[in-house]
Order: sequence, then C-alpha cells, then structure tokens
Amino acid sequence: MKKLLFILPLLVSCGTVKFIGSPIDVPLLDHNKKESLSDDEKKFWHLMDLRTDSIPGMSVERAHKELIKDKKGNGVIVAVIDSGVDIEHPQLSEVLWINEDEIPNNNIDDDQNGYVDDIHGWNFLGDADLENMESVRLQKKEEPGSEAYEKFEKDRLKNIENKKNELEKIEEMISQLRKSDSLVKVTLGKEDYTIDDIEGYSPKTFALMEALIFIRFLEENQLTKTKLEEYRKGTQSGIEAHYNIDFDGRKVVGDDPDDINDRNYGNSNVIGPEKDGANHGTHVSGIIAANRSDNEGNKGVFDQAKIMVLRAVPDGDEYDKDVALAIRYAVDNGAKVINTSFGKGYSPQKEWVWEALKYAEKNDALIVNAAGNSGADVDPGKKKTFVTDEVNGEEVVSNFLTVGAVGSSFDSEQVASFSNFGSTNVDVFAPGHKIWSSVPHGNYEFYSGTSMAAPNASGVAAAVRSFFPKLKAHQVKKVLMDSGIPLFPSVKNPSSGEKVDAKTLSKSGKMVNLFNALIYASNKNYK
Repeated sequence: MKKLLFILPLLVSCGTVKFIGSPIDVPLLDHNKKESLSDDEKKFWHLMDLRTDSIPGMSVERAHKELIKDKKGNGVIVAVIDSGVDIEHPQLSEVLWINEDEIPNNNIDDDQNGYVDDIHGWNFLGDADLENMESVRLQKKEEPGSEAYEKFEKDRLKNIENKKNELEKIEEMISQLRKSDSLVKVTLGKEDYTIDDIEGYSPKTFALMEALIFIRFLEENQLTKTKLEEYRKGTQSGIEAHYNIDFDGRKVVGDDPDDINDRNYGNSNVIGPEKDGANHGTHVSGIIAANRSDNEGNKGVFDQAKIMVLRAVPDGDEYDKDVALAIRYAVDNGAKVINTSFGKGYSPQKEWVWEALKYAEKNDALIVNAAGNSGADVDPGKKKTFVTDEVNGEEVVSNFLTVGAVGSSFDSEQVASFSNFGSTNVDVFAPGHKIWSSVPHGNYEFYSGTSMAAPNASGVAAAVRSFFPKLKAHQVKKVLMDSGIPLFPSVKNPSSGEKVDAKTLSKSGKMVNLFNALIYASNKNYK
C-alpha cells in the first residue's frame, strides 16, 4: 500500500449526517433463502438484505428505506469509462452529468478544455466500434517469422478456433429454440405462452417434453432469443475483428494511439456510432444510478449521483491511451468515483495508465475496477490483468478498489465461478451474477460479470461520498472494505472448485453493503 505521510495523524469524522442502525458484521448462516427466487427477487436480489429478505444483496432497499429516506447528499459525479451509454434511456436521461460550461451543439469549445460540445462526457473512440485484441495489435508490431510473432500467431489461431466452436454451439441453441418455440405454439394454439402452460398441457408428447426442458433451461439461465443473437454477433466479431490480423479498427479514429500527446480526436457522441453498441455501458450506468422511482424498469443503487459518460471501450480491447485520457478527463471535470468495468491481458503503455491513476489519487477520485472474468488468481506473480494498481507486488496508489463478483445464494456457491480473485489484488466482492439493468432502446436485460460487480460497488461509493464529502478517496475505499458483510465462510475457489476460507479470495473477505457503509462512515474515524 502506498504510504501517505502526515506530520500528525489525520482523523476525518463523518460530518453532520448521522446514520444509526445495526450493521451485519457476522455471517448469518441460517438466513439463506431456501426456496427459489420470485421474478422480482431475481431482478432485484442485489439490492436486498440478508437479514430481512434472506437474500445476500447489498441492503440497498433497506438503506434507502431506513437510513437515507428523504435525505439529500452533496452532488457526486460518477464517471463510467465504458462502451458508451444510451443517454436517451428513460431510466438514465435524468441522472446524467451536464457540463454547464459548454453550450450544446454550437461546435465551439466553450469551456476551452480541449473537447468540443462535451455536454455529457466524451467519446474517445469516435466512429470506431470493432477492435483487435491487444495481443493482435502487439503481433502486428513484430517481424513475421520472429519468435514473438509466432507465439502470438499460435495464440491467435487457437482463439479463432475456440470462437468458431463457440459460434457453432450458439447456432445450435438458436436453432433448437426456434424449433421448440414453433412446436409449443402449434401444440398449444397460442402465440404467447408460459412454462406453466406447457406443463399443464395434456397429453404430452416426447417432442413437447424436450421443448419444455430446453425452454426451462433458457429461462433458468436468463437466456432469450435476443441475448443468444447478441452472443452470436459477439462471437462473430471475435473471428472477424478481435483476432483478425488484417483488421484495423483504429483507422477511422484518425489519431496515433501510440502518441499520448496526440489528443485532438474523438467526438461528443457518447452513445457511439450505433446505439446497440452501448449495451455494456448502459447496463453498468443503470446499476449505479438508474431512476429508483420506476418499478417497471430497474433501480440504481444511488440515483442522486450523476453519470459522466466516457466512451473508451470498443468491441475488442481498449487502448491504454484512451483509458489514461478518460481518467484524466473524469478527474478534471469533477468525478469523485470512476468506474472501470473492463480489462485485458496486455498493456503496452501501462505507464500512461499508472500516471493517470496517480493523477486521480492526487485529486481525490476513487477508481472502482472490475477484477476480471477468468476465474483466476490475480495476485502478484500469477495471472495479470489490466487495469491494475499493482506493480511488482506493491500498490502504486491508494484510491483503487478492485471488485470480484458474487451471486444470489448465501452458501458455498456464493462466489461466482467466473470471478477473478486474490487475497492481495482483489479488495472486496459485490453482486455480479445475473444482474438486471438497463440496455439500449428502453429495454432491460440480465448480465453477469465483474463488470456488473464494479458498478454495484461504485453506487455504494457514490452514496458514501455524497453524504460524507469530507472523506478522502482512500478512506471511502476503506469504508467499503471494512463495512462489507462477511461472505459465506467456506466457498468454492473459482479456479480449483475446492472449498476454501472466503477470506483467502479477497483482501477483506467481504461483500460491499450500502446499509453497513453508511453506518460505518457515520460512526468511525478514518485516517
């Protein structure tokens, strides 16, 4: 941990707001819900409370009902560095950061910050959408036939083969869904049906039973025709762009991605060239701050926050230059929480990013980072994933919170099987499995990933920073880690599948909890 030097110990009290309650500080082993979750519980489990709902969420609903109530905190900006955001989504249109110093659509840089018409943020990708993976970009810089080139080539061809196999399986599922859906509609004589309709139909043929089993499987895994087609498109992109050595996604941007001083690029269209390409960023933003008064959609963790949109993550690997400049933009424009739900295995200009992290630290911005989805140990000397605050086993900044993912069951399966982990490099866990949130065109979907866990933690961090503005970024990080509720004591290690002490999978051994965090920030001094 980076050392902060003070002449005298600095204690920061909570200020005027006082939240009083009884936090959860020990595992409630007998509270886990035994029956299946209802449809509403599946959508909002991450907002629920282990003590009152028997569901191990972040106690968001309880915190709003019992603590926050009608209290208004200080304004807090959360920057979302991501794929772009559908700023026209009804759940998000009222929670966007607005640059008051810029006049919309006049094609003038009114505030003279170097970005023209940056009303809600900036699009560092311009009209680019698809991109190579970083390994492919690095391969292009090597001499064909060299040892490094051939190593990259071997990995590239293996990844293409894996994508083709994955595409074949997705095609089979789409075909089976089409056949099953058609059979059920003909058999029941109705276009719209439920699983109960199928199960209640008699007599049942073998074909109808197969269709029922398959449709039930899709429903249990929140898989729809739309989502399967989305996965198919993503897999095809892997073949045609991510691992295609002849593809150049950056050409349309027009800058030199290897020159950090070449900054006159991008545009103010924070949605991106295609609204469908903003799926990920829209989902992330909805988790953080979606309007909480609309029960028909989703509910954000803290909708008093304002979302600053920074488009820097293409369909493929992000560029270090874009990430570094996006962090600096966020800091310069007042963001106190920066969500980074992305990652990659290579970072050729990682120094640019580390300098940006230090700039954020100096200016008191907390960065909340997704741990990654490889089910791997990311501690020093093991699997490397970027962005990271770890250099040679040491943290280079104090304001960087890395978040793993958990699911809705409070048992040995609590830690998501895909989540990266590490007792040094992962700080805490948050809900990240089957999270319901906004996607473009006013729609909603279930997504899974540490990409969903990070914004859940960002929402909690935003609430703490709103009500306790005197707390510094590193202190807010400590609040989230200290106040989390303990994970189930014995959980499956995502890599080995063996049951281990939950404290070995992250530095805190806990999951972020809003109810607890507000009470801890009220009653403890942090230095």
